[in-house]
Amino acid sequence: MTVDLPLLPLGRGVDLGAERGVECPGDLPAASDPDLVARAQAAKAALGERVFVLGHHYQRDEVIAFADVTGDSFKLARDAAARPDAEFIVFCGVHFMAESADILTGPGQQVVLPDLAAGCSMADMARLTQVEDAWDALVEAGIADAVVPVTYMNSSADIKAFCGRNGGVVCTSSNAEVALEWAFEQKQHLAGGGKVLFLPDQHLGRNTAVLQLGLSLDDCVVWNPHKPNGGLTAQQLRDAKMILWKGHCSVHGRFSAEVVDELRATIPGVRILVHPECKHEVVTKADLVGSTEFIIRTIEAAEPGSSWAIGTELNLVKRLADAHPDKHISFLDRTVCFCSTMNRIDLPHLVWALESLVAGEVVNRIEVDAETEKWALVALQRMLDLPGRIAPPA
Repeated sequence: MTVDLPLLPLGRGVDLGAERGVECPGDLPAASDPDLVARAQAAKAALGERVFVLGHHYQRDEVIAFADVTGDSFKLARDAAARPDAEFIVFCGVHFMAESADILTGPGQQVVLPDLAAGCSMADMARLTQVEDAWDALVEAGIADAVVPVTYMNSSADIKAFCGRNGGVVCTSSNAEVALEWAFEQKQHLAGGGKVLFLPDQHLGRNTAVLQLGLSLDDCVVWNPHKPNGGLTAQQLRDAKMILWKGHCSVHGRFSAEVVDELRATIPGVRILVHPECKHEVVTKADLVGSTEFIIRTIEAAEPGSSWAIGTELNLVKRLADAHPDKHISFLDRTVCFCSTMNRIDLPHLVWALESLVAGEVVNRIEVDAETEKWALVALQRMLDLPGRIAPPA
């Protein structure tokens, strides 16, 4: 197994090739600066149509206030692509989202991530060398020709490119079902049918396969990249229909079936609304399951006076509660659960990025190399080309 992660004693040394955001050029404004809002407004006004600011739903309110559009990762990347005249795309999200925007936007546009340390723990759980090791194991087991790789949008550009090179596709949380249907169809002519290697979120893959495609839990195995041969035998790989990567969202993985039961016992008539990145036992206890955009639409359409417990990132849940005071909205966890990496994009970083652009300096530009972009775009285009079955992106 290839090992590509540096092991450094805590607090001693950094590896700039492996760690994003450990250095930040220039001086950030102080977080206590009372003029931050005015500075952000002035910089954005000075840039005018040259800049387009994207704000993911999980961002802080102070950042969302300066977003030209808000949405989930793929929607925002497409919104950026639809603004070819914008010279600068400032993506207030995380690293893989900015990569997707760079892939989908034109060569004359530059994508900026205000803080390079804004990564995604789930995306970082599947590294290219690890996935290549897994693919080698599938070859050794004699099943690689039957496997179609499918990667969630929440993955790095090189994982998307891997899927593009190997006949696979990208999916979002709202179209995972049709993407998996397409993947299985590619190998349906084989004896025993095909298989899917699903990256990097095991929960979205399992929930979609079992609850939407009708597979059983026994059809699913979990590949652990930190164990020899993924912790699986060759026979287990041959018997499986879904080979799930051992990855998860650090936020959605916190929600538990126990809290669902507690809330049902204490809040009369509460409806449980969760994201499909949640654990299988949580999703099966929920009333409604869907993407971030689905969650927003559901609350907007809900009856006044209705009670909801929502299992997704806290910034969004608080924003929904503030926007709908006529509904009772609770958070599906006992403790505060912000996405820590999303929250790295704060007002000082946004002001610094915008003022740097005003001064003629492009900081924290996200660039995907040409070869990776080529094959990642192949996988994205396969998703977009699924005829008549693709759900609205989310």
